Amino acid sequence: MKTIFEKGNDVKHDWYIIDASGKTLGRVASAVAAVLRGKNKPTFTPNVLCGDYVVIVNADKIQVSGNKSDDMLYRHYTGFVRGLRSYSFNELIAKNPTEPLRRTIVGMLPHGRLGRRMIDNVKIYAGSEHPHAAQNPKSLEV
Repeated sequence: MKTIFEKGNDVKHDWYIIDASGKTLGRVASAVAAVLRGKNKPTFTPNVLCGDYVVIVNADKIQVSGNKSDDMLYRHYTGFVRGLRSYSFNELIAKNPTEPLRRTIVGMLPHGRLGRRMIDNVKIYAGSEHPHAAQNPKSLEV
């Protein structure tokens, strides 16, 4: 029996919605990364964008365990001398509520052209409203 490899044009992309309120950051991000890669499908091909679209709502209500809200640092380098900026989880979620979840998901995806295309398939919203109701997203439990 021959191994079947999916072509990029033959892949059918579904839409999923995840409510992140009260959920743990890493568990939500790992579930989203698996769906974005397409690992939940029997036709998974590592070099093809075969994953699905994911809509995440209530990203501002996501939680971390222990003292990570104060101890965990998100670093960003501006490119200038002494341009290293560091933010704790609490500071970053106050400044941009969707950024900690987005950064965590990006870290779990491939770091190349395919990974940059995969991150475009996740839509993260701080509140409970989203403009993707026309796609009829299926609920995904984490």
